Amino acid sequence: MLLDTTASKVTAAHLSRRAVLYVRQSSLKHVIHNTESAIRQYDLRGKAIALGWAADQITVIDIDQGHSGASAAGREGFQQMVAEVSLGRAGIVLGLECSRLARNNADWHQLLEICAMTGTLICDEDGLYDPRAFNDRLVLGMKGQISEAELHFIRARLRGGILSKARRGELIMPLPVGLAYDAGHVILDPDTAIQGAVRHLLATFEAAGSATAVVKAFRAAGLSFPWRHLKGPRKGEVDWQPLRHSTVLHVLHNPRYAGAFTYGRHRERLLPGGKRGSITVPREEWISFIPGAHPGYITLDQYEANIARLTANAAAHGRDRAAGPPREGPALLQGIIICGRCGGRMTIRYHARGGKDLPTYLCQRDGIDNARPICAAIPGHTLDDHVGQLLIATLTPLAVEAALQVSAELGQRAAEADALRATHVERARYHADLARRRYLAVDPANRLVADTLEADWNTALRALGDAQAAYDKTREQHDGQLTEAQKDRIAQLVTDLPGIWHDPATPMRERKRIARLLLTDVTVTRTSDTITAHVRLAGGQHRTLTLPVPDPAWKIRQTKASTIAEIDKLLDHNTCAETASILRSRGLPNGEGRQFTPTMVQRVIRTYQLPSRRQRLLDAGLIPLAQMAQQLGVSTGTVKIWYHAGIVSGQRYNDKGQVLYNPPGPNPPAPHQGRRHDTLRPA
Repeated sequence: MLLDTTASKVTAAHLSRRAVLYVRQSSLKHVIHNTESAIRQYDLRGKAIALGWAADQITVIDIDQGHSGASAAGREGFQQMVAEVSLGRAGIVLGLECSRLARNNADWHQLLEICAMTGTLICDEDGLYDPRAFNDRLVLGMKGQISEAELHFIRARLRGGILSKARRGELIMPLPVGLAYDAGHVILDPDTAIQGAVRHLLATFEAAGSATAVVKAFRAAGLSFPWRHLKGPRKGEVDWQPLRHSTVLHVLHNPRYAGAFTYGRHRERLLPGGKRGSITVPREEWISFIPGAHPGYITLDQYEANIARLTANAAAHGRDRAAGPPREGPALLQGIIICGRCGGRMTIRYHARGGKDLPTYLCQRDGIDNARPICAAIPGHTLDDHVGQLLIATLTPLAVEAALQVSAELGQRAAEADALRATHVERARYHADLARRRYLAVDPANRLVADTLEADWNTALRALGDAQAAYDKTREQHDGQLTEAQKDRIAQLVTDLPGIWHDPATPMRERKRIARLLLTDVTVTRTSDTITAHVRLAGGQHRTLTLPVPDPAWKIRQTKASTIAEIDKLLDHNTCAETASILRSRGLPNGEGRQFTPTMVQRVIRTYQLPSRRQRLLDAGLIPLAQMAQQLGVSTGTVKIWYHAGIVSGQRYNDKGQVLYNPPGPNPPAPHQGRRHDTLRPA
C-alpha cells in the first residue's frame, strides 16, 4: 500500500525534471570526522534512481559543507537549490532529513511554499512527500518545528555549559597577546620580549595620556608590537608589526591585562541582511567578572584609571565637552574651565593679535541649541597667565623631587626601548641558528631537501642582517643615554622652573599636563570690570583670583596720548612725512608697536581731529597760491617762480611741495620783474 502511494506521487512530469540532492554538514570538524553521515547523504542517489530518475538526471549540491543550517545567509548551495526549484527545473529535492536542508522555520517553510507552487517533491530517509498534499505538508511542517527545537536544545545545552564554566572562571577562551595557558592556568607569556612590549605600552599610556601619543612614541623609538594569529595554518603563532591605534585601545580596554576573568563584555545582535554585529554592554550586565583570577600586567585600579582617561578623551568630542587630553593650542585651561553662571563646560575660540593666537573661553552650548546669545565670554590670555603663576608657586617646593623623577623616568624609558629593540635581533639570531641546525642535520645526498633548507638558512641570515642593521641605526639615534641638552633641562628644572614655564621652547601640551595634575577645574564669572576665577586644586584646596577685565583690542591698539600730543606739536613746523621721520628717530611707535609712516600720521590727524598742517598755516595768516597771485597781480606760475627765487616767502604744508604764502608787504615786487617768466613752467 505504501509503495503504491509513493508511486502515485511520482509522475512523468516529475521524472522529466532533475533530481536535486542536497548534502550539508554543520562544521568542518563534522566533515572530517563524521564521515558516515556524508556517506548516508550521498547514498540518497540510489533512492532517486529507485523512484525512476536516471543517474545523469541527479544533481548533487554539496558546496555548503561546513556551514550551519541555522540560516540561509551565506549558504550558496541552498540558494542554488531554491533557484532550481523556483525555475521549475527540479522534480524532487532529496535530503537526509529536513535539518540538513534548513534548521530555521522561515527558510524551511519558504522552501515548502516554492515546492508547492512548482509541484516539486521532497524526499528524506523516512519517505516521499508532496507539499501540495495537506497531510504531507502537515508532517513536513512538524518536522521543521522539531528540527528548529532540536537546534535550540543543542544550543541551550552548550550555552549552559559555557556559562557555568564562565561563572567559575574556568572557561578556556582565546587570550590576548602577552598572556598564555599553562596546564589550563593563565600565566604571563614566557617570552620576555612580548612581556616587555606590553609593559612598555601600558607605561607609555600612563605617562602620555592618550592612545595616539602611545603610537607616536612607539614609532619615534622604532619599536614594534606583537600580535597573535587567531586562525589559519599559523594559528597561535606570534608576529611583530608596527603598533596601531586600534591595538592600543584593545589592550587598554581588556581587563585580562589587570588579572581579571570576564565573560559577556560583548553581545551579538542580528543585523539586517542576516549579518551579525557586536555591541559593548555595561559592566553590570557582564555574565562573569572575577578580579584576581590570574596574574596581570597592571592592577585593577590602574585599569579603571586607564578606562576613565580613555572615556574622558572620547567625551572631549561629544556634547559634554569633558576635559579630554591636553592639546597643542595655547589655551592653558582647555577642558577644565567651567562657566560660573550656568555650570556648563566652556569651549575655546582663538583670535590672532600681534602674530600670536590668544584664547577666548566661551560658554555657548545653550546659545547654539536655542539660538540665544552666548552665556559668557572670558578673555583667556590674562587668566592663563595668573593661573600659571599660581601653579609655579605650587610647584616650586617640589621642583627638586620632580627633576629627579623626570631623570629616572627618562633613563628607564630609554633602557626599556633599547631592550625591546634588542629582542628583535635575538629572535632573528635564533631563527637563523635554527635554520642552520636543520640544514646541517639533513643528509647531504638528499639534495631536494638540502636545497630547500639551505634557502631557508640564507633567508634567515638576511633577516638577521636586516634586524642587526636596523638595531644599530636606531641605537645611534636613541643611545639610551640622556643628552647634554636633556641633562641641562633637568638641572634647570631645579633652579629655574619659572624660566622653563615661560620658555617658548616648552610645548604648551606639557604645561597643560602639569595643570591637569594640579587642578581639578576652574570656575569663572565675569562682571563689567572684573573676572573672578575659583581654582580647585587636586588636593582639595581652593584659590580665588580676581582680575580686571582686559582692555578691548581697539583700546590696546590705541596710540598713547603722549605720542598724540607730540604729533600735534610737531605738525606746527613739519609735514606728515617729516613728523613720521622725527617720531621714528625718537623711537615712538604707534599703538600696535609699529614705526610711524606718513599715512599713519594722517590717520592720527583724522581720528583725533587734529588741525592739519595746512589749517595751522592758514590760521597763522598765510594765504593760498591763487589769493597770492591775485594780490600781486601776476599769474600763479609767476608766484611759484618768485617763491623758488626767494622773491616771495611761504611754507610747505604737505609732502607734495605745495606752499602757503606770506601775504605781500607794503612794497610788493613790480609786475615787470616777472613778466618775461609768465609763460615759463615752474620747476
